[in-house]
Amino acid sequence: MLALFLRDIRLSIRAGGGALTGVIFFLAVIATIPFGVGPDLNLLSRIGPAILWIGALLACLLGLDRLFQADREDGSLDLLVLANERHMLALTVFVKCLAHWAGSVLPLVVAAPLLGLFMNMDPSGIGATALTLLVGTPAITFIGAVGAAVAVALPRGGLLISVLVLPLTIPILIFGVSASYGASSVGQGTFTQPFLILAALTLFLAVIGSVAAALALRHGTD
Repeated sequence: MLALFLRDIRLSIRAGGGALTGVIFFLAVIATIPFGVGPDLNLLSRIGPAILWIGALLACLLGLDRLFQADREDGSLDLLVLANERHMLALTVFVKCLAHWAGSVLPLVVAAPLLGLFMNMDPSGIGATALTLLVGTPAITFIGAVGAAVAVALPRGGLLISVLVLPLTIPILIFGVSASYGASSVGQGTFTQPFLILAALTLFLAVIGSVAAALALRHGTD
């Protein structure tokens, strides 16, 4: 599993520049917001956590089509499905999701504090938003794994994956933004409760998403 994890990280960095593409897209989304809403610094500070979360969510969707596509093209996906039992295939999917998150999504979390400065956010809001992204973005990856497994056999499944995954990520977005606003000086509410719910969603989807993606992959090879 460690060898698979390291292999997938190398592929995510080397093939297509997934990490760099995601960070550039994230930066483009954040940089264009001030041009649309105007130079009101108070307004930018209020909407900053929501914009960072939306930008990170959209950037996470970019590389989901590559989660299983490379293995499908070189035939290794069929070997993984045939060689593993159902529970072991779910563990393999879990490891591949972690590798995809570490190689393509974690750079977005690292870049979030810097981009938060562009939105005139206070330090507490920047720290809370980065923490919620660190905890919540793995859930997006696990949901995306199900969509990627369903569309892996399709020649152009990237758009289909986004259409399938985006509605399912709304609860993660809601609780992530709520927790970020709870810690920010411009927001109202508490940080702890939505943050704990966000963490629980990530743990729940780590199990359900891996099992569902494994079932979809096995069904797709039958």
